[in-house]
Amino acid sequence: MNDKDSQSTLDLSDRTPLELLQMFAGVIDELKTRGLVRTTNNPVADYTEWLVTSKLKLDLLGNSRAGCDATGCDGVKYQIKGRRVAPNAKSIQLSALRNLSKKPFDFLVAVIYEQDFSIRHALQVPYEVVMEKSTYQAHTNSHLFHIRPSLLSDSRVQDISQKLTLD
Repeated sequence: MNDKDSQSTLDLSDRTPLELLQMFAGVIDELKTRGLVRTTNNPVADYTEWLVTSKLKLDLLGNSRAGCDATGCDGVKYQIKGRRVAPNAKSIQLSALRNLSKKPFDFLVAVIYEQDFSIRHALQVPYEVVMEKSTYQAHTNSHLFHIRPSLLSDSRVQDISQKLTLD
């Protein structure tokens, strides 16, 4: 059995809920120490921002920047979203996109992870496509955007999965 196999079969069934939460907190703290996440919240968003900015050589902006997470050396603005699917959470809807009418970004980078954090899809989606294919929700004052099969075949969307592989 290789390291990946042993990691994916880690048996935690004998751990109490408190022990599991403490392990989770320790893992999050270590990821923060290593600079892989910026907050102690759900790590998917922070990890995705780190992965995309480090692999695409983008400048990560401060946490308070609404609608834009990073910029390229050419001034291009990027919104970065990640979603981890699991057997009980198969949705491919990204978190809310706000203020789209103000064009806060030029490209949305969306990374969809499998349950084990391997990448299912990583896409660079132009702002125009996001506007065209998102749905406005008045009750949250935001747009909802899904990674659907039709998006994968849109010639304006670039698959960047290979660019995000870890060494």
